[in-house]
Amino acid sequence: MAIATINPATGETLKTFESLTDEAIEAKLELAQQAFNKYRHQPFEQRALWMQKAADILERDREIYAQMMTLEMGKTLKSAIGEIEKCALVCRYYAKNAAQFMADVPATTDASSSFVRYQPLGAILAVMPWNFPFWQVFRFAAPTLMAGNVGLLKHASNVPQCALKIEEIFAQAGFPEGVFQTLLVGADKVADLVADDRIKAATLTGSEPAGESLAANAGKNLKKVVLELGGSDPFIVMSSADLPSALSTAVTSRILNNGQSCIGAKRFILAEEIADEFIKGFVEKFEQLKVGDPMLPETDIGPLATPAILKELDDQVQACIQSGAKLLTGGRPLSEKAGNFYLPTILTDIPPDAAARQQEFFGPVALVFRVANIDEAIALANNTSFGLAATAWTTVSSECDRFMDELEAGAVFINGLVKSDPRLPFGGIKRSGYGRELSIQGIHEFVNIKTVWVK
Repeated sequence: MAIATINPATGETLKTFESLTDEAIEAKLELAQQAFNKYRHQPFEQRALWMQKAADILERDREIYAQMMTLEMGKTLKSAIGEIEKCALVCRYYAKNAAQFMADVPATTDASSSFVRYQPLGAILAVMPWNFPFWQVFRFAAPTLMAGNVGLLKHASNVPQCALKIEEIFAQAGFPEGVFQTLLVGADKVADLVADDRIKAATLTGSEPAGESLAANAGKNLKKVVLELGGSDPFIVMSSADLPSALSTAVTSRILNNGQSCIGAKRFILAEEIADEFIKGFVEKFEQLKVGDPMLPETDIGPLATPAILKELDDQVQACIQSGAKLLTGGRPLSEKAGNFYLPTILTDIPPDAAARQQEFFGPVALVFRVANIDEAIALANNTSFGLAATAWTTVSSECDRFMDELEAGAVFINGLVKSDPRLPFGGIKRSGYGRELSIQGIHEFVNIKTVWVK
């Protein structure tokens, strides 16, 4: 895939970029190593000042960065502005808390003094996706840089301007040269980067195949890796649920980022007693959604990021219908518009053996299921290879307890929208990946957890 800005709302190629030569990559790796040798000794107070400045820059120029995201990958401008504000939030969170998170932890042993010390590793490679082109990077970069590491970003090839702008933000904030660098390279360079001795660990947010490839290369080179991969998150609604709130949240979760979100709800599992009412409201709300120019404030759903993603989504929908599923609304590309637009779609009565039950639909497509009781709801929710997040709606405390305990996911939200929060760890289980981002757990992923024992 070429490194280029292609407006997904029009299909127009706006700007192209040359991949870095091997010589340029070598120079950046060496710069990263030299930068780390000095940066690791910077006190937390200084790192925090730079990180706070990065937050200031993000907030000051939020609309510029938001427009860039919308132009490159198609999310609505209003959601892009929110993404930039969240990036500033994570910067401020780690600026405030990193010193505490990285402080020595004493232990009582037979030594006169013993403790755990957290120390940075070096250069960390981040392989990041296009769907949240700023947030995914900043939620990696803020804890990584505050821990004393340096970062190297290999961003998705369709958001090169976002990638370069992020490097520029850290430079403007005052971070020393080489502490955060963008590598404009294709996926074919990742294996060599991971193998380089100057790269100490890697993180990837993306598809299962990409995660498998990085994990294999990291394993071959005995390097730590954090993976945040796909999801087919269940959204369970029991008979006691606050239906208006559940409905509103269901729509928001499914169309978030034009439906291109790993933690967006995708499988809606409804108790039989409320299923008809929920489905009626769900269809009505979907049909009221406005699809169009993502720059306009009234737009709810913009284009999908690429023509390939549009085709794959439509192929999945058509295969699901052919398998026997019932189409309630949508079900086709918006061919009367230029660009990669897809109508918000709801499918139900999906046969037990349909491939759709085990797939992730990365676009504004909802799969609806009916269940007789909580046992069926939990069993269906867990019947997937994914385990990123889950949502359950109920006002019965015993049901809450069962959902919290029995749902197989890295996060369980009760009566609310699944979202990442700097104050809480984020990540999945099963084929949704491993390791955690954010909170104290996130900053500890890429450090040497060193035991110190003094006689």
